Amino acid sequence: MVQKFGGTSVRTAAARERVCDWVVAARAAGDRPVVVVSAMGRQGDPYATDTLLGLLDTAGPVDPADQDLLLACGEVIAAVVVAGHLRRRGERPRVFTGGQAGIVTDDRFGDARILALEVEPLAAALEQGWIPVVAGFQGRTREGRVTTLGRGGSDTTAVALGAALGADRVEIFTDVDGIKTADPRLVPEARTLATVDYDEVFQLAHLGARVIHPRAVEIGRQFGVKIRVRSTFGEGDGTWILAPGPHLDPWAHRRPHEAVTGITHLTGLAQVEVEPAPEAGDDWALDLFARLGRAGISVDLINLFPRRAYFCVPDGLAQATADEVAGLGCRCQVRTGQAKVSVIGSAIHGLPGVMGTVMQALTEAGVPVLQSSDSHATISVLVPGTAVAAAVAALHRHFGLDQERP
Repeated sequence: MVQKFGGTSVRTAAARERVCDWVVAARAAGDRPVVVVSAMGRQGDPYATDTLLGLLDTAGPVDPADQDLLLACGEVIAAVVVAGHLRRRGERPRVFTGGQAGIVTDDRFGDARILALEVEPLAAALEQGWIPVVAGFQGRTREGRVTTLGRGGSDTTAVALGAALGADRVEIFTDVDGIKTADPRLVPEARTLATVDYDEVFQLAHLGARVIHPRAVEIGRQFGVKIRVRSTFGEGDGTWILAPGPHLDPWAHRRPHEAVTGITHLTGLAQVEVEPAPEAGDDWALDLFARLGRAGISVDLINLFPRRAYFCVPDGLAQATADEVAGLGCRCQVRTGQAKVSVIGSAIHGLPGVMGTVMQALTEAGVPVLQSSDSHATISVLVPGTAVAAAVAALHRHFGLDQERP
């Protein structure tokens, strides 16, 4: 099995002792754990990733490869310290960097993709009775240069190693007791989901839930890795991420008020409204989105009409987007401080009544809908950022997510 512990799980000596409890318990149960750790703590803590990144604020221009070399230190420190705790318990830990564990990546420093997993040294250590303690979030290129896997990269490390080693399961330990039906900071009555399928949790993660990284979910789905998200500090069963059950018709029992698995939200978005110049041809939208693409601006929540377009970008890209649009001679209006709220469920596509329930919930809560979009498993709406809490709470209540389900 693979046990991954996040930054809050290794933040203090007491928390690290709790980590050791889980590792020792796994050994006692006959499992052979591979431990993956994140950097210790969060921004402001001495060895956290954001703290290390802050060291570069006054350093001048830094090569991306050098930055990755610095950021990888946080996980290496955590791995060595956790190994020390285990050794004091009488266990036999062996520390591996991501590269030593066999994670081979491309050279996209800061957001590297895994190309290969050469885990023979890790497998040999397991066979010899060692407990591998692996620094998450990192790998190496074929030339041996250190890379990092982007935000949430330790989740990716854990699931990728689980796939390569043929692990029975990967357990993601965090500071919450599993995947919730909504953000409990906005909806205190949000429930912990006992099980969720890969597609649903991928959408939950991609659209705002931060319990597990979507790239890790995608690897799990591709290779059939059983994943459990659970609390380091509690005893609950957490949430299992699995393939859908073997039902003849898995949608047959779904009704509009039962089809939704969870509600997520993303804040800090800008809505961009674009109207072409009167003399612009019918291909104005092609010119617009091609230009934004060349500028490296990714757009979301796109609504396109013959002579008007609406879409969203992060607030931080609002001015750059407006400049690019102005360069085409188009009229542009930007409204920052918006939020995207998404309703997620694997069986909502083609099910009558779901959008009606969304609109009823938001109308009764007095939340205006600025845009909407849908896909196979999601319905997303753009709302004012000041209304995000009311929107999430209303949708959670109207879809009955505060009620236990069989």
